[in-house]
Amino acid sequence: MPARISDPEQLKELLGIPFTPEQTACVIAPPAPQVIVAGAGSGKTTVMAARVVWLVGTGQVAPEQVLGLTFTNKAAGELAERVRKALVRAGVTDPDVIDPDNPPGEPVISTYHAFAGRLLADHGLRIGLEPTSRLLADATRYQLAARVLREAPGPYPSLTRSFADLISDLLTLDGELAEHLVRPEDLRAWDAELLHTLDGARLTNADLRKAPETAAARRELADLVLRYRAAKRERDLLDFGDQIALAAQLAQVPEVGPLLRDEFRVVLLDEYQDTSVAQRVLLAGLFGGAAGHPVTAVGDPCQAIYGWRGASVANLDDFPEHFAHADGSRARRQSLSENRRSGGRLLDLANGLAEPLRAMHAGVEALRPAPGAERDGVVRCALLATHAEEMDWIADSIAHLVRTGKAPGEIAVLCRTATDFAQIQGALVARDVPVEVVGLSGLLHLPEVADLVAVCEVLQDPGANASLVRLLTGPRWRIGPRDLALLGRRARRLVSHTRGGDDDPDRRLAEAVEGVDPSEVISLADALDTFLETPMYGGHGGDDDGLPFSPDARVRFARLAAELRDLRRSLADPLMDVLHRVLAVTGLEVELSASPHALAARRRETLSNFLDIAASFASGESEASLLAFLGFLRTAAQYEKGLDNALPGGENTVKVLTAHKSKGLEWDVVAVPAWSAASSPADRAARSGPRRPGCCRTPCVATPTRSPTSPPGTRGASRPSTKP
Repeated sequence: MPARISDPEQLKELLGIPFTPEQTACVIAPPAPQVIVAGAGSGKTTVMAARVVWLVGTGQVAPEQVLGLTFTNKAAGELAERVRKALVRAGVTDPDVIDPDNPPGEPVISTYHAFAGRLLADHGLRIGLEPTSRLLADATRYQLAARVLREAPGPYPSLTRSFADLISDLLTLDGELAEHLVRPEDLRAWDAELLHTLDGARLTNADLRKAPETAAARRELADLVLRYRAAKRERDLLDFGDQIALAAQLAQVPEVGPLLRDEFRVVLLDEYQDTSVAQRVLLAGLFGGAAGHPVTAVGDPCQAIYGWRGASVANLDDFPEHFAHADGSRARRQSLSENRRSGGRLLDLANGLAEPLRAMHAGVEALRPAPGAERDGVVRCALLATHAEEMDWIADSIAHLVRTGKAPGEIAVLCRTATDFAQIQGALVARDVPVEVVGLSGLLHLPEVADLVAVCEVLQDPGANASLVRLLTGPRWRIGPRDLALLGRRARRLVSHTRGGDDDPDRRLAEAVEGVDPSEVISLADALDTFLETPMYGGHGGDDDGLPFSPDARVRFARLAAELRDLRRSLADPLMDVLHRVLAVTGLEVELSASPHALAARRRETLSNFLDIAASFASGESEASLLAFLGFLRTAAQYEKGLDNALPGGENTVKVLTAHKSKGLEWDVVAVPAWSAASSPADRAARSGPRRPGCCRTPCVATPTRSPTSPPGTRGASRPSTKP
């Protein structure tokens, strides 16, 4: 391809970007493997786009010989648009001059999973993969997992969680095994050895005592993973984990790598610190080893936040060995450390907090502000006596900013978890500040959605006591603690095996085995049903145990029980029909529609957003059930760090979201509520290992250490501004 650019200064002038010396060195580096450690706000996307322009403009490659990979469709679209505009602006391509016989090529930019899917479509037959294989939608995954669980012969005595939780655990373990390229058989063998080692060992704390239970449950769950994978193969179905694992297997076929390297002369890998073991094996198998292929990986080990889903920050640290030069020498490591997004005051704070992280990884430098921005930015911190005071302080601060001219869309509230969403949303709405809660996990914590989900949980699982308590103590039924305690006592009596006096052998035998039978779970819903047997509701009086329920509680218990019994008749209906029937019977939709208050209007929008998510789930499978949907919601809540890909909308509203979901986004003003040392991920991870059978990592056996925490009864909040 003819050269149109010959000098870095010419590139700066054509693109209109005053590159820093660091950026220039990364852009014009020779076509060889290199890793760029790019700190937050250091312009990595700009550098990647400019590198494509440089390589194409200097005639080293054609546009269609460039492959760019990133994680989300949004990021891929943004990078593709940047590259396209940069090529046009530099005069490398001309959109107005199109030769039908020789159309201009474009770089191939997609997500890692889409690239794996394309690889399987083109070369899957080499490993026996049929081209008819289909990608599983979320609804189908949960439906199929539920079917596998129902049909499994068992017994599985260690799997004691609810059915919907087991669906989530099964899918989670299957995904983690795929991302780590671990066979279920190997995990079962490892857990068997672990149980043998722990048998008879002195376990000195609660976390260690949990390890044998987790290992035993995980062994049984791994057997179900084998059945789930067999069910997928029978139906020619794949999920995202299968795509990456099979593509990694395909990358080891000798003929595939040379074909891909010939097709793509330059490869750009974005957010490389978030790649999994399987993704690294795939990419290194195709473009690494001693091939010396021009691969540029960009990432920041200090922003590696997706270890929970299989990501390995070691991929970035070990890139120079995985993608070595043809002579075996290590790939070059470069850095970007000038932050043009934030003021110097904010960077001073960030650098201090991130110092331990920088010390753990090679090539990571402290961020520095752009020239002239050393004193820009404002950081305010507040230490308040109560959580309520903290929420009010943040809401008052944001309301003041909005009243004084700051656009709501330039403000965000970043929470550690979604549990604070409802309170901060209510506080902002009460101050007439437009607000949007971002993501499914956030919606699940808002009262209107939580109430709807609670009804669905009780309908699907009579043992969902926590959900039923939420309904009973809520504003609709208003059951007090005394009557609630009496209901619990009646529920316990329903599963009691008392059959006589203290010397009755049947009673003693029943007590010895009590709790073994899963049907003996204490169920408040079963106790609630007893109130339908009273003469007032057409019954014959029921079993009067003499418990002194209040008259109002008896009536409300009976009405709720009748309502739930009526709703259970429609559980076999399509998902959306069930949800709308629940809303109609409970009156929640009517209540919100009749209220003139701003909070009610926002709650109607929230409920509408949730129903849109449910409709999207149902559209993926015509027979999507309520059970599968509840399993999907549990997984979304459990993995609020990034499972659902919802992003802030374009409305001019204050965005409320988790800190994980905010990655890659920016606002003028950011509030961070409820922050303390005890709430940080590192502190919690140090105190405990995996407690779920759905996790394939090994249990932590380190002695728990006490970390410094905020004074009792206090919580910290800060509102840093990234601009002056």
